Amino acid sequence: MQKYDVSLKLLLRTSGAGVLQALTGGVAVEKWLDVEMPEVRNTRVDLLGETADRNLLHIELQSTHDPAMAVRMAEYGLRVYRLFGRFPRQILLYVGDALLCMETALHGPSSQRCAGFAFSYEAVVIRNFR
Repeated sequence: MQKYDVSLKLLLRTSGAGVLQALTGGVAVEKWLDVEMPEVRNTRVDLLGETADRNLLHIELQSTHDPAMAVRMAEYGLRVYRLFGRFPRQILLYVGDALLCMETALHGPSSQRCAGFAFSYEAVVIRNFR
């Protein structure tokens, strides 16, 4: 497929207006963004285990509020999926002093053709354990 990428991209950007409109349901692209996403990361989840029934369990420990926590958890889940071919159940164990107020879900736009992107994880406050 990579050998067709350049030709197809050029076609869609220039003379492929009819195909593009059919593909998007009539949505016009105002401008194209050239994006490359090079990345070298050494991502580590805090705890990743496998249960007796071969399900994966990811527990992430967090002591401060991170506005991007839902994005981080989604990235962790996808990276685990790439490695193991299975999505883990994900739990954030919050050990901070402040009240927990981080988002636990991400939702992308949906359309008639697509349900859209949806992701969520569980959040547990350690002080609620008795």
